[in-house]
Amino acid sequence: MFKDLFHKKKYATVPSERPKRDIPEGLMNKCAKCGNIQYSKELEKNLKVCSSCGHHFRLNAWERIQMIMDDGRLTEFDADMLSEDPLGFPGYADKLEQQKLNSGLKDAVVTGEGEIGGFPVVVAVMSFDFFSGSMGSVVGEKITRAIEQAHEKQLPVIIFSTSGGARMQESILSLMQMAKTSAALAKFQGAGGLFISVMTDPTMGGVTASFASLGDYNLAEPGALVGFAGRIVIEQTIRQKLPDNFQTAEFNMQHGQLDMVVHRKEMKSVLTRLLDMHMVKEVVPHGG
Repeated sequence: MFKDLFHKKKYATVPSERPKRDIPEGLMNKCAKCGNIQYSKELEKNLKVCSSCGHHFRLNAWERIQMIMDDGRLTEFDADMLSEDPLGFPGYADKLEQQKLNSGLKDAVVTGEGEIGGFPVVVAVMSFDFFSGSMGSVVGEKITRAIEQAHEKQLPVIIFSTSGGARMQESILSLMQMAKTSAALAKFQGAGGLFISVMTDPTMGGVTASFASLGDYNLAEPGALVGFAGRIVIEQTIRQKLPDNFQTAEFNMQHGQLDMVVHRKEMKSVLTRLLDMHMVKEVVPHGG
């Protein structure tokens, strides 16, 4: 029949002799903001900043230390301090072990002493890939001890924050760290100590409501989410639609909550200039 002339014929498919080339895991990265796909090595050369849109990928603690500290070197404090399960929270002990394996860290912050631009400093660097950077007893204790070390040695303190907030598995023991770190900073700053706070994506909850907002200088990376409660919670509470850029570093800067928004490529030079401004110069007497 006439219609059979146009009937689609079925053909057998012949498998290709050329095997599919699997892309090795970790070879490529997709930007969460613009969707651009780029080689991981090229991304690392660009300090993990998207070459298309400038989106700042998250860094773990040791990646940031490598970028910021002179020669990537840090004399670590309290390296063996570990979180326990003080309240017997169901499943918490197992999750801690899993977080250590997944992140390669012992907790959500690394503290220590080193140099930035030739200036000795004490730093605390938080890492979102350990329990979403949540602040438990160990995080608060390590940061407090770092501040006390800086006080004793008369060195500036720089804290790089990233956190989802307090660690609920430690309940009130976690919330207590807000007061403890803030009290240590008050004593340190009251004695003339310099504290520079750098907020990275995201810095939320109890960390924002305590030490992260208490800097003599409060800086943030571009696009970093900085706030207390989440966007959805706030919108449901006030029954209003919030601006698209609400809680971004740029929004906070515009509303007076930050002193500077600093691109990652400029961060070390900006910190060096701030340290230089506050360095006590030795005065040589005339004829001396």
